[in-house]
Amino acid sequence: MVSVATLLLLRHGRTTANADGGLAGRQPVELDETGRGQAAAVGERLKGLPLAAVVTSPLIRCRQTLELALPGAEPVAEEGLIECGYGAWEGQPLKKLAKEPLWPVVQQHPSAAVFPDGESMAAMSARAVAAVRAWDARISAEHGPEAVWLACSHGDVIKAIVADALGVHLDLFQRIVADPASVTAIRYTPLRPFLVRLNDTGGDLAGLVPPPRKRRRRATKATDSDAAVGGGAGVAR
Repeated sequence: MVSVATLLLLRHGRTTANADGGLAGRQPVELDETGRGQAAAVGERLKGLPLAAVVTSPLIRCRQTLELALPGAEPVAEEGLIECGYGAWEGQPLKKLAKEPLWPVVQQHPSAAVFPDGESMAAMSARAVAAVRAWDARISAEHGPEAVWLACSHGDVIKAIVADALGVHLDLFQRIVADPASVTAIRYTPLRPFLVRLNDTGGDLAGLVPPPRKRRRRATKATDSDAAVGGGAGVAR
């Protein structure tokens, strides 16, 4: 596989809305005690990784996650990674939303789902994928193919990015899981992306750092004496 930069997608830790069964959307909900513990724990897993950049959704739950996980980092806010605009659905209990006519569309045909006074899921997917691909190209150009960088975002956003990396239709993205504080790794090569890790909540992340590239040794031209001794077998081919 061509040596390329590695993107780590980090979902924020559990929030008060997650715990209460509500749809937070773009509301300023914060991490609960469990979420803060999750953020600290993933920070231990990320410790020591040479992150070339840290990018984040501007919402407070992502910023809090990074403050706890990577206290020395200086995250850059990226609007393309913000949560889907659920419009009038924001702040509503999921049990109530499950009775809405739009609910089965969101679950089975999300590419056609447009939230009332909000965003379409197709638009969310397009801008999130465009954002991470643009950042990945920029980081690769500035830091080289061994670079590792991190983007902190939200469940549906991460699932949409993963669906694109797998080359599957957005209508299948509900089959993908991205738990709170999980890490997903993707490498974008010139021909296709590779999903290296998905929804990892406890594995060792050190293996995701690409090894330094080995310099190729220049082939030496055989001399007349080489050919006489080796009968041509030693000539580089």
